Amino acid sequence: MSRRFRGESQHKVDAKGRVSIPASFRRVIEAADPAWSSGDAPELVIVYGDHRRSYLECYTIEAINEVDDKIDALPRGSMERRMLQRLFHGQSFPTSVDETGRLVLPAKLRQKIGLDKEAFFIAAGDTFQIWEPGTYEAEEAAKTEAWLDELPEDFDPLVFLDAKQGE
Repeated sequence: MSRRFRGESQHKVDAKGRVSIPASFRRVIEAADPAWSSGDAPELVIVYGDHRRSYLECYTIEAINEVDDKIDALPRGSMERRMLQRLFHGQSFPTSVDETGRLVLPAKLRQKIGLDKEAFFIAAGDTFQIWEPGTYEAEEAAKTEAWLDELPEDFDPLVFLDAKQGE
C-alpha cells in the first residue's frame, strides 16, 4: 500500500463537525499508523496553528513522527525548536478515524478555516489538506495565474522531476 495521498474530493460536514475522509486516504492513514490493526481506529494529527494558512494540514503518524524527530534534533531552547514545538505539538489536534471513516473536526478548527457545510480534501504527498471549498478555489486560481504569468507558454512542469537537488 502506498503511503502517499493522491487525489481530491469534496464531502459534506454535518452539524457536529463530522466529515467522511476519502476512502483512499483512509487506506494511507491505516498503512502509516504503526499501531493500527484491522478493526482499530487509525490515528492522525491535524496541525492548525500556522495563521498564514487557510487550511488544516493532516499528518499520518509516520509523517508526524518524522517531523518530531527533526524538531528533537534542533538545539534545546533554540527559537527554531520552540517555534516548531508550538506549531506541531501545541497547535495540533491528535485524532482518529471512526468506524464509519469519518473525522470529527472540533468547532475551533472549523472556525479557523471557515468550514461550514462542505470540506475539500486534497492530497499533498504524505499529508493531506482540508479546505473550505470556496477558499481553495480562490487561492488555487490566484496561485495558478501567478505561476503561469511567470513561465513561458510552452513550459513543461515535468522538467522539475529531472532537476538535481540543491541546484
